[in-house]
Amino acid sequence: MKLFLKYIKPYVYYYILGPIFMLVEVAGEIILPWLLSKIINVGAASHDVGYITRIGLVMVLVAVCMAVGGVLGAWFAANAAMNFGADLRMDLFEKIQKFSFNNIDKFSTGSLITRLTNDITQIQNMIMQTLRACLRSPGILIGAITMAFVISPSLAIVFIIVVPVLVISIIIIMKKAFPRFKALQNSIDSLNSCVQEGLVNIRLIKSFVRKDYEEKRFDEHNKDLFDKNIHAMNIMIKYQPVMTLALNATTVAVVWFGGNMIIGGKMQVGDLTAFINYIVQIMGSLTMLSIVFLNWARAVASFRRVREVLEEEIDLTDDNALYKERKVEDGNISFKNVSFRYYKNSEENVLSNISFDVKAGQTLGIIGPTGSGKTTLVSLISRLYDVDAGEVCVDGVNVKEYSLDNLRNGIGMVLQKNTLFSGSLIDNLRWGNENATLDEIKEACQIACVDEFVDRLADGYDTEMGQEGVNVSGGQKQRICIARAILKKPKVLILDDSTSAVDTATEAKIRSGLAEKLPDMTKIIIAQRISSVRHADQIIIMDRGHVEAIGTHESLLRDNQIYQEIYASQKEGADL
Repeated sequence: MKLFLKYIKPYVYYYILGPIFMLVEVAGEIILPWLLSKIINVGAASHDVGYITRIGLVMVLVAVCMAVGGVLGAWFAANAAMNFGADLRMDLFEKIQKFSFNNIDKFSTGSLITRLTNDITQIQNMIMQTLRACLRSPGILIGAITMAFVISPSLAIVFIIVVPVLVISIIIIMKKAFPRFKALQNSIDSLNSCVQEGLVNIRLIKSFVRKDYEEKRFDEHNKDLFDKNIHAMNIMIKYQPVMTLALNATTVAVVWFGGNMIIGGKMQVGDLTAFINYIVQIMGSLTMLSIVFLNWARAVASFRRVREVLEEEIDLTDDNALYKERKVEDGNISFKNVSFRYYKNSEENVLSNISFDVKAGQTLGIIGPTGSGKTTLVSLISRLYDVDAGEVCVDGVNVKEYSLDNLRNGIGMVLQKNTLFSGSLIDNLRWGNENATLDEIKEACQIACVDEFVDRLADGYDTEMGQEGVNVSGGQKQRICIARAILKKPKVLILDDSTSAVDTATEAKIRSGLAEKLPDMTKIIIAQRISSVRHADQIIIMDRGHVEAIGTHESLLRDNQIYQEIYASQKEGADL
């Protein structure tokens, strides 16, 4: 719990005032039955209307104080819970933002979404209920039992039998409830992952006519969640009748023995009425405590899941960097005997003994078959992964010695999957540089050939892109992403197969614009088409995680068989 104390301290007065105001309501709950007994025993028995009126007014005043105490207690409890949840959710999101790809893969996206939403909601509900019940339920329980013994010690002995039985029942329920609620939260993870995949890939599902398959898969996850919910709720379903039976049995016993005591002149009618009210309060407080404990069981499972994320050790940090203040200034890149594996227990390298140099302002082309390690290679430059052996240097400094922010601010990447966010086109472009002027935006769009279609959009630069840019084509989306990266004004620009959906004429314009307008920027172009890289200062051919050859288009075409075969296979098309 020490981990979560930081979310309590800023709002500690909420945590104090909430229960205190609830005590006002508790006091009223205890006093009202006693006042009612006075009306019956004294006022009604002696037909004293004045006495009944005075006590009635006192009861009204007590009820008003109870209402004020209840409202303020609930308000402070709600504020404590909501602030706790908001701060915890923010810290959790910030921690996830620092995760490496390996950290994210460990939890899965669906699970992280569940922890940010459902798990924190469970914690909020637990805090709110606890603050409202932590003094209220025990206060009523203790107060009602005390008053019951004051009214009739012999009749109150029944509680000595009933209360321990119910307390033991609650403990047994808690032990059974926790693993069930943990399984329930894991099932919510699976359903969220299924929903996320289905919605993100809805176009693919429709194009392959896989609606029935996806519905069946969703139904399986949905049924599993249903079963886990029923399994968890069975605890409460079984407990409620037990509480009701205990309440009714206790009431019957008290009425029976109390009635005999009234007949024998040992108890007044008003005292028996108050005693029955206290029975209801005692059973009600025990029921409320049981519900709180059940919510605790579910919240503890959520606490542990949230704590797993907060305590996850991030495997890629700049804590030990020697040059945290240094920024990328030129864009020189060197790979020195670099090897890499995605899984550290794997014997096979994804990249093996990679070495090459790129001078600032040069263009490097990378070509090779699918799965040869091209994307992995460039991911090491911006340190999305760390090498297992060797060094990746930018401006002569190992990338591990930069702060992650300064390193990545100096490198612009246009990934294979082009992602746009909900919002206008200009908002998406400014995602690369939030302070970019309209002139800078137009210049970047001209280089990336966005200007060729922006005027045809409904509202120009103010056109809403929709979720993931659904209202622009794949080629247009690629050009927007290139313009966004240019606006970042990086020293190194990496284009990872980011013109694959663009025609060759447009691609040539983009290439020409980058060379003319940004001559000092180092450019790395991954492509499948030789036409995309043939004008590069040097071209790397990759195959199975190795560098097969490095050279210019002319030298590779003359000396390298793999390059010759790629060239020949594409020669018949319009690319060259």
